[in-house]
Amino acid sequence: MRIDELPTPALVVDLDLLDANIARMAAAWPGTRLRPHVKAFKSTALAQRLAAAGHTAFCAATRREIAGLAAAGLGHDLLLANEVVDGDRLAALISGAPDARITVAVDSPETIEVAARAGVAEVLIDVNVGMPRCGCAPEDAGRLAELARSRGLGVRGVMGYEGHLMAEPVDRAAKVEAAMALLLAAHELVGGDIVSGGGTGTWDSNQWVTELQAGSFTLMDTHYDAAGVGFAKALSLHTTVLSVNAIGGWSTCDGGLKALGMDHGDPAIDGASVWYCADEHTVFSMADGAPLPGIGDRVRIWPAHVDPTVAYHERLWVTQGDQVLDEWPVDLRGW
Repeated sequence: MRIDELPTPALVVDLDLLDANIARMAAAWPGTRLRPHVKAFKSTALAQRLAAAGHTAFCAATRREIAGLAAAGLGHDLLLANEVVDGDRLAALISGAPDARITVAVDSPETIEVAARAGVAEVLIDVNVGMPRCGCAPEDAGRLAELARSRGLGVRGVMGYEGHLMAEPVDRAAKVEAAMALLLAAHELVGGDIVSGGGTGTWDSNQWVTELQAGSFTLMDTHYDAAGVGFAKALSLHTTVLSVNAIGGWSTCDGGLKALGMDHGDPAIDGASVWYCADEHTVFSMADGAPLPGIGDRVRIWPAHVDPTVAYHERLWVTQGDQVLDEWPVDLRGW
């Protein structure tokens, strides 16, 4: 079908831009030096496209994502880059994917014990490098690695996420270097082959990790675009105008809070000013006196944050030009 025949709101991927983004990242981080983070796009079909480009090791945030990748035959090297305290569900994940290599992040004696009891074979020591979230203090990493090994776990190395620097506008490279100094100090205490970290916002400045955990570069959003990371916006929400108020100067289309991740602010519409998003609507006016779109016209909205936006949808419509080529299930949603 044609794009203008899609039922709206529809989450649309421009295949040419997606492939260009993958090619640009692969030139800098080839093969398994890139560990794509599937939390950004939550689709095994897109993951298969990355694997075809040589990126066969994947990073994930949830057990559901890991299980789905393994079931899709993408279990060569999977990293659950998140602490787990539900031992039963972790054990079910490990036993349910016997042919997959699954590594789990740990940052405490408690998460090490859960991993050991669940049958996890390998872990990374998660280190806090400045973002107040998960991760142990760098000076505690060696002690935790020793504890993990004493419980029979293989310690592959360390990971640390400088998420607070992904869109840092001032001296980003210097601040990334300082964060990675903490991670490298921890790695000296831990050992192992892996120093894992980074993301789309630091893909061109983090030269210290052995593998980059980037995912948003595939589809992109306005938040990363404003940070100047250098990839094209391949993802957009296609909507239909439902109502026009010519006197007030606004139009209303059929995609809102239930279709767009809003934690990074309002989405964008080319040539327009977004007033606000309601549950099922986005209200906007046109810039520079341009005429309002009419009822039934299509409007393309650019999401501000790709990860939660994709999580709201069941499918990605893959397009080239004005043609719809494929439908990719968002099959890694949930926990």
